[in-house]
Amino acid sequence: MDDLDIVHRIGKLTDEEHSLERAHVGEALSDADIERMKAIEVALDQCWDLLRQRRARRDAGADPGDAAVRPEGVVEGYQQ
Repeated sequence: MDDLDIVHRIGKLTDEEHSLERAHVGEALSDADIERMKAIEVALDQCWDLLRQRRARRDAGADPGDAAVRPEGVVEGYQQ
């Protein structure tokens, strides 16, 4: 997966997230929708992390292809 693929994936996930939010304006999300929103959030965090890894490796003169998707427990544990 290259940078452009990751950016496209981020766009698709964001579109799905917004679609879910718009579909439930003024009402609560179902349990299934809540779970999907959580999965989308994790996937977005993983994509952004992977993109940052690739850019950092490239800037350091290393192979961006060696970057890897980190597990949920890692990307969700970052301090912001």
